[in-house]
Amino acid sequence: MTIVLYLCGLVPIAATLVSLSRHPAWWVRACDFPRLQIAALLTAVLATALLADGAGTPARLLLSAALLACLAFQLAVVLPYTPLWRAELLGDSSPPGERTFSLLVVNVLMSNRRADKLLALIREHRPDLVLAVEVDGWWCDQLATLADDYPGQLTHPLHNTYGMLFYSRLELIGPELRFLLKPEVPSIRTEVRLRSGASVTLYGLHPEPPAPDEAETSGPRDAELVMVAREVAESNRSAIVAGDLNDVAWSHTSRLFRRISRLLDPRIGRGMFNSFHARYWPLRWPLDHVFVSDDFVLKDMRRLPKFGSDHFPILITLAHDPEAAVLQEAPEQDSEDRAEAREKLAQERAAPPP
Repeated sequence: MTIVLYLCGLVPIAATLVSLSRHPAWWVRACDFPRLQIAALLTAVLATALLADGAGTPARLLLSAALLACLAFQLAVVLPYTPLWRAELLGDSSPPGERTFSLLVVNVLMSNRRADKLLALIREHRPDLVLAVEVDGWWCDQLATLADDYPGQLTHPLHNTYGMLFYSRLELIGPELRFLLKPEVPSIRTEVRLRSGASVTLYGLHPEPPAPDEAETSGPRDAELVMVAREVAESNRSAIVAGDLNDVAWSHTSRLFRRISRLLDPRIGRGMFNSFHARYWPLRWPLDHVFVSDDFVLKDMRRLPKFGSDHFPILITLAHDPEAAVLQEAPEQDSEDRAEAREKLAQERAAPPP
């Protein structure tokens, strides 16, 4: 029993310590994702250590102290993504107007063939903008039934799980498909003219995940996020960055992205909105994101029902409100952030987009 207890305690303690590293290896960065799951394991082992025989021995007290410290750290990381924290993006309950629009972000899972369920969700909620990733030719054909309702379109089906599709009821200005790092990994940038006449820049991303069968390090993902963050900051325009970023909201890279781009996260102070994994509820974390500049306010954000993919769709309703910019505090980068961003770009032999 004692040996098993110490072994069970060692696993979440080691995972917590590994996550403190900035090393980009996939197995190191994998420890960023299951913070809640690690916290649950820490809690279970800590309770056992305190209640089982031998709780007062020096070794057991040392184990309990280590477990408690790791648990406190894990909870501190995820705490901002709960209603216990102050909301970062202002909410707005006024009736929708010309400045209001909705965006659906969804990873369809390329092998999934339940397009009928996703089409039903889209027709039910009628989002103004639809960003879908992992679309192949079959998915583009299925979603083409929506074309009459979405005159603005940009599609790039691929069979490598990096295909993208963007549909819009609103006018698109200069929509473009971009390949920031690799020719097989596209992204989207477009201006969207709202019904009010204001225009905002939308970036749709789906970078490579740090995984043994994709990228052995988080370098490509991190560099793509840094490139877009710098572009958003330098443009000084109303901006939205959305997509499956293959990173969790609370990771160091996501926080670096927000500080460089100065974008706000509507989940802070509201909830995690765990979008992955739709099939296994004990293994869920926020993988699909929408970040916005400080001249937006939140009308609504929700996770829609599963439809056959391993991701839940995320539906967000925003209002463009330039006056909100003076009321909201955007994250700020410092010299250390700038140095880290340069290093990430240099490691991938990348340069900021023109």
